[in-house]
Amino acid sequence: MLSQSPPAPVPAPATNPVPPGLIALFAAFAKISLSGFGGVLVFARRAIVDEHRWMTAEEFNETYALCHFLPGPNVVNLSVVFGSRFRGVAGSVAAFAGLVGPPMALVTLLAALYAHFGEVDALRRSLAGVSCAAAGLLLSAVFRMMVPLLKKREILLLLVMAAVFIAIGWLRLPLPRVLLLAAPISIAISSAARRDAA
Repeated sequence: MLSQSPPAPVPAPATNPVPPGLIALFAAFAKISLSGFGGVLVFARRAIVDEHRWMTAEEFNETYALCHFLPGPNVVNLSVVFGSRFRGVAGSVAAFAGLVGPPMALVTLLAALYAHFGEVDALRRSLAGVSCAAAGLLLSAVFRMMVPLLKKREILLLLVMAAVFIAIGWLRLPLPRVLLLAAPISIAISSAARRDAA
């Protein structure tokens, strides 16, 4: 009797073929905003790429990079761009409202409490601990966003990223000047790499 090998598993699609509706956009970004303390980039990437698979890791990185060049907070820009991509202006409003609305209500309540209890020493120590945890979450997100570049072995882009980090984080050069130099270089390297791949 011939033994049959089990069928090979079908790989999951890279992105979800069903675009999210307005309620799904609002709920997803509300969950993202209420999950993050000190920044929601980690939770935004997890929800959009890993959980709902609305974007691939590369698409998320490219969209987030675009949002760095728009005025305003990066993740807020991401919600507007992301919502617009799937549902136009209504999608932008739904994602933005989900991202900003629930935390605004919560922060208003916490501000009132902090006005009364802000001098308590235990609260000050707790806030210091939360800031350390937020820094760890940010480093985690940076590493996960680097993975697609590491997999593609884009050495030149990694060198540009390291140079930007040194210029801004260590040498304290002005952000606009560094980006005006680094952005065209990055775009040129990416365009050349895509031409070579094609």
